[in-house]
Amino acid sequence: MSNEERLMLVGGTASPYTQKMIALLRYRHIPYAMTWGQPEEVCASLGIAPVKPSFMPTVFFPEGDSLRAECDSTPIIRRLETMYPGRSVLPNDPALAFLDYLIEDFADEWCTKYMFHYRWHPAADADNAGTLLPYGFDVSLDAAVHEQFKDYITKRQVERLYVVGSNDTTAPIIDASYRRFLAAMESHLANQNFMLGSRPGAGDFALYGQLTQLVGFDPTPRAIAHEISSRTVAWVDRMADQSGLDPVVNDWVSLEDQPVSLGAILAELGRVYAPAQLANSAAVQAGEKSWTCDIDGVQWAQKTFPYQAKCLAWTRQAYLALSDTDRERVDGALAGTGIEAMLVTDS
Repeated sequence: MSNEERLMLVGGTASPYTQKMIALLRYRHIPYAMTWGQPEEVCASLGIAPVKPSFMPTVFFPEGDSLRAECDSTPIIRRLETMYPGRSVLPNDPALAFLDYLIEDFADEWCTKYMFHYRWHPAADADNAGTLLPYGFDVSLDAAVHEQFKDYITKRQVERLYVVGSNDTTAPIIDASYRRFLAAMESHLANQNFMLGSRPGAGDFALYGQLTQLVGFDPTPRAIAHEISSRTVAWVDRMADQSGLDPVVNDWVSLEDQPVSLGAILAELGRVYAPAQLANSAAVQAGEKSWTCDIDGVQWAQKTFPYQAKCLAWTRQAYLALSDTDRERVDGALAGTGIEAMLVTDS
């Protein structure tokens, strides 16, 4: 099979979203050609306009006689569902699919705070990342060039910790949330192999992407994971390649039959992600460049993210698109988690 017949993508080994997509493509039996590198450079070599801002992975879709670059993993997953039938990662029950969407959004937008914080806040982890990341693009880098690259990327990323709200004040919140999340995963994986049953959903791959870094790349969160949740550590290894799984529709556990352990994962979403989303959205609407709010009893402050305001809007749209019956079922599943506040609209 030639590269022209494969889905092309470019990204980095230390990019959680790249790992999310690669594992999903393996599971869905979608042929792909992976390039480890910078999306802007690959776009330039192909004569394609890069996505701005450019993120990893960038996926190239055929568009007439050319290619189109896209880099938002959530809509990319939905586009792939229309292009490649079978082995879907989206539950056929709309109410269950909405929970899967919530889990994916939580992983992509909050669990990445765990990843970025642990990678660049503790000095030992920052040194580890600064050393390994340049080799992820070229293992044969000259020593002097590597040292320059390491100094540049470490300084740049440490200075950007404020973007995700990581600082000495919020560090205990992030650490406590990560530990609760791992404990919830340990409990839930004792009941079923994936978040919503015996087959993985988009939310599983999103969690996996972040956990590849937390469990496999960065020393501090790796040690915490081994301490709190051996099941999660093993799950990350298994999620890397689920191409041999033969899923059937009945592998999705119905919303009403989900184990109680799923509630702890949803409760963590409501405890930390929901207030952050609401405060960020309010700041975007008010035209403010930063926001503060109380998260888990501590004043959290960070830069405003217009994209995450879009994520909240999309979540609400997906909720409103449910039938009255399915919305009632979702409401029952989310009761008491704190997520309910995210779903309130002005309409």
